Amino acid sequence: MSESDDSRRRDRNRFRQTIVIRRDDHIGDPIGIAWLASPETAGDAIVERLRDYLGRRVRIAKAEISRDKIEVEIESRGWHEEATRLAAAARDLQEKGAKRNALSMYREALQLDSLNADAMAGLGIILAQLENDKEALDALKHAREFGADGIEIALTMMQCAIRLGRLGAATQYAQEALRLEPRNLAARRAMKTLTAAAPASRR
Repeated sequence: MSESDDSRRRDRNRFRQTIVIRRDDHIGDPIGIAWLASPETAGDAIVERLRDYLGRRVRIAKAEISRDKIEVEIESRGWHEEATRLAAAARDLQEKGAKRNALSMYREALQLDSLNADAMAGLGIILAQLENDKEALDALKHAREFGADGIEIALTMMQCAIRLGRLGAATQYAQEALRLEPRNLAARRAMKTLTAAAPASRR
C-alpha cells in the first residue's frame, strides 16, 4: 500500500460530529460540575473532564456550554459503517432472545467505533433487560449524546432510574417519554406512581 493510499484510508476512518451533553443527565457527577464553575476559570478544567468522559481516542475541537447543555464538536477515528452493521446484527440476536451473544456483539461494535449511537443504545437497552441498571443508564446517556433518541430509550432510562431509586431522574425521563408519546401507558402509570411518591420522599 502506498503512502497516499494509507493516508486516504486514515481519512476515511476519521470523522467529525457534534454531541450534546444534557445537564439533567449529569447532576452530581464530574461533568455536572461544569455548570457550577465560573466561566472565567472553568474552560481548561471542563475540556479535561470532557476528555476523561469521552475517552482519549476523541479529539475535542470546540466545546460550548449553555444553561442546560454542552455542545461538543469532536473528531475521532473509527469504523463507523462496520460498527453499524455489527450493531444491526446484534439487534437481530437480541430480538431472538440471545441476549448474552448480542451483548458481546454490541461491545465489539463499540471497539470499532466508540461513538456509535446504534451500538451504544443497543448496549444500554440489553443491559437494562439484564437489570444491570447503572451501566445501562450510563450507556443510554452516551447513546443520546451520540444522537440516538426515541421512546424506547426514554422508557428504558425511566425504568432503570426507578429501580436505582433515582426518583427525580425517573420523573424527568417519564416526562420526556410523554412528550414523545403522550398516550404511552407505561410512562403515564410511572408518572402517577412517582407523583404519589414525591411527598413521601421529601419527609
